[in-house]
Amino acid sequence: MMNSDMGDANCYPLTDEQQQYAANVLNERDDGPAKVQEMREWIEKHDNLCAPIDGIVDDFTIRRFLRVCKFDVARAKEKMYNYYAQRTILPEWFANRDPMIPELQDMFKMGIFLPLQGVDDQGRIVVILRVCIHNPAQHSISSVLKASLMILDVALKDHVSASIYGISAIFDMTGVTLDHGLQMTPGVVQRLVHAWQGCYPLRIQSLDFINAPVYVNFVLNIFKSFMTKKLKSRTVVHKGTSEEFFKTKVPQRILPLEYGGTAGLLQDLIDYWKAKIEENISWLESEAQYRLISP
Repeated sequence: MMNSDMGDANCYPLTDEQQQYAANVLNERDDGPAKVQEMREWIEKHDNLCAPIDGIVDDFTIRRFLRVCKFDVARAKEKMYNYYAQRTILPEWFANRDPMIPELQDMFKMGIFLPLQGVDDQGRIVVILRVCIHNPAQHSISSVLKASLMILDVALKDHVSASIYGISAIFDMTGVTLDHGLQMTPGVVQRLVHAWQGCYPLRIQSLDFINAPVYVNFVLNIFKSFMTKKLKSRTVVHKGTSEEFFKTKVPQRILPLEYGGTAGLLQDLIDYWKAKIEENISWLESEAQYRLISP
């Protein structure tokens, strides 16, 4: 279960290995609590930023921003501001996140965005994005992205390992059509890349595209035009079969049977995340209060 790789919700402890990695790679050292407090005081004094500041859970939220910025407080403040500003500026992605809305239910039933159970051998959360499984004539790209980001938020809210080691994202392009590509306008792509590298408190370790026809490179070039040099270097379109990719890149123990793994059926994973989102209706509703009040 995903919970096996999360910290205790009451104290979010790190293992000795995680502590060493966080110190050596993320600069998380003895002054960490002081920097969390500095962030909290900054939020309290910020007139138009509404962000969580009370309790251990909110300390973990702040620490996620510090970790992704290697405990550079100025960078963490900027990223947190961007994170809540984007949620205010893009209501089509972040407002009215009721998982029972019919179009969102369609997304969850299809399994657009699927974090795998457990983490990989590097401690990273692995997500399979089946970005072309929907029908563009019936489903808007806003609904696809809203549902995906809802699952991402729920998956990460208590996930200690992912806050340290980051995420590996696998884009399965099976079934891609021209209509899918036309949904990804330059404006949508720009906002999505900004979310990845300028807003979310998460280190993206790899973006792998599988089962992608050659013409997909046209859309990917638009993505890359908005990426930093580092993120571009972590974006790979894999030739050959997806079976070859999964044999070398992802442990079989966390992969569904349909992708060559031993972690149960893909439908079980789809059902798990649909149920998980529905269990978190109250949390998703409460998160709506956190935003930029006057962008």
